[in-house]
Amino acid sequence: MRAGRLTVTIAAILVVIGGTTAYVVTAATDANRPAGAEQVSQAKTGDLLFVDLAGGQHRVEKLAGGGSRTPTEQVCQRFYVAGGTSVCLKLSGPGPTYSAEVSRGGKPVRTIPLPGIPSRAKVSQSGNVVSWTSFVTGDSYSVPGGFSTRTGFHDLRTGETVESLEHFAATVEGAAHTASDVNYWGLTVASDDRTFYATLASGGFTWLVKGDLVTKSVTTLRRDAECPSLSPDGTKVAYKKRIGRLGPWDLAVLDLATGTETRLPGTAGVDDQATWLTTGELAFAAVPKDAKLPAVHVVPADGAQPARVLIPDATSPSPVM
Repeated sequence: MRAGRLTVTIAAILVVIGGTTAYVVTAATDANRPAGAEQVSQAKTGDLLFVDLAGGQHRVEKLAGGGSRTPTEQVCQRFYVAGGTSVCLKLSGPGPTYSAEVSRGGKPVRTIPLPGIPSRAKVSQSGNVVSWTSFVTGDSYSVPGGFSTRTGFHDLRTGETVESLEHFAATVEGAAHTASDVNYWGLTVASDDRTFYATLASGGFTWLVKGDLVTKSVTTLRRDAECPSLSPDGTKVAYKKRIGRLGPWDLAVLDLATGTETRLPGTAGVDDQATWLTTGELAFAAVPKDAKLPAVHVVPADGAQPARVLIPDATSPSPVM
């Protein structure tokens, strides 16, 4: 058992037999799953890439603004693209084993082994920094054989690969944090390619942290915020947050200048790192009521309307940028 890991609570683990993939899914009751899931949204959006789950192949597809779908050649558990760089978290061998395939201009430039099951993937707006989170078994600080997470990043400018943030210097609520159970997930990088936001967990608590990839340091901003995603203009952070102390998560948006937090309706049951489609709209994956597989939902970032299903049986939404 390796120290420095905090167990991630897993409500259900879905293993796809045949060695193709494995997913970690947090279950929610039907009453708490995203509302409006019975109706597929006809609202127009820009071109969007996503991972199709219906056929069991996990192929990346493109949804055009007009509604037509086109499959690509890529097969990924998680996928994201920005600034001409894409990252595909994929099966890479028996075991199973996984890797992050980084491509620039459509051509693979780097393959990075992952320590466990793919969970989150992001690329900075410039395309210079690729980040990921994996679930790791048998690597828990508090429960032998339990799950924890490991978050890393790759800088295409320098070639630097950091496999874990757990050695970063952490300041928690104003004091240097030296506990051995520190765990991170959900890295999102700002337009300067060094400022980032992530989740830090320790001692049974979670915090939204702001960090610096160059100085390798983080500072907590607030408790009870997980899987952050920075808006394109850098003014807001979306994250999942518990409904009550033991309830499911829903999405919230934090205005970084004012500290105002807005909970987004119709997002209860989400267990995903949201994606900003524009400065005013978010996409995320969640399991709709009476469904077995996740669907890509969209929701206004100002909380004016509830979330609605955009693509059934799909996950890992990424705008084409």
